Amino acid sequence: MKTTNSRPVVLCLSGHDPSGGAGLQADIEALIAQGCHAAPTVTALTVQDTVNVSDFRVLDREWVLAQARAVIADLPVAAVKLGMLGSVEMVETVLEIMQSLPGVPLVCDPVLRAGGGGALGKDEVGYAIRERLLPVATIVTPNLPEARILAELPDGTPDQCAEKLLPFCRNLLITGGHGDETEVHNRLYTRDGERHTFTCQRLPGSYHGSGCTLASALSGRLALGEELSSAVRTALDYTWRTLRDAEQPGHGQYVPRRLPLDFCQ
Repeated sequence: MKTTNSRPVVLCLSGHDPSGGAGLQADIEALIAQGCHAAPTVTALTVQDTVNVSDFRVLDREWVLAQARAVIADLPVAAVKLGMLGSVEMVETVLEIMQSLPGVPLVCDPVLRAGGGGALGKDEVGYAIRERLLPVATIVTPNLPEARILAELPDGTPDQCAEKLLPFCRNLLITGGHGDETEVHNRLYTRDGERHTFTCQRLPGSYHGSGCTLASALSGRLALGEELSSAVRTALDYTWRTLRDAEQPGHGQYVPRRLPLDFCQ
């Protein structure tokens, strides 16, 4: 029996990863796992695999606007998730799109580097994200290397980066997967002074698409109406499980298993 869609819709603005490990495919899978409907809007095409990225092309601004406007006119968008933007122009494009979605939660994953280290935008993109996008985001989810780029602190600690970035954003989640401690410390900072640290066991190996998975899961939880701190915890727990069960389909990093193998059975 066909019914009206009751799953919250999340508009995803991100790049396409042909390996399927990160980007829009990660968004779609993670949001399905939260019980949400993903509306993927392509911002960029990349040439990459599970090892690294070798090239990318940002789509024309009008194409991205047309995609997003078609979704907004047809579907009740409950949250927006940002991934790879790749250019200053695309930052401005997102701001224009958000003007049509007042009050809708925005999760900003500042994708500046691929998991293998390759750049996914010029240096000025990070500056534009900090100055223009962070102020309109509900929460920003950089890993520590990305937080250092945004804060312009090459050796900054999470606390130092947060001090520099909180004037620009309301809520900041700096993930700790790039360290070497036995436990991973994921730190949530709020502009009003609250601090929460979520710890989890460090898993062996490196992963392709973990940041996309986390940000998408978080956007889904917010779309479902979950309170921010609880949504962060739920998304972190889900992401850890996808990494625990990750697979290595290629010659590079592991890819999170975001959906159960018997999902369609």
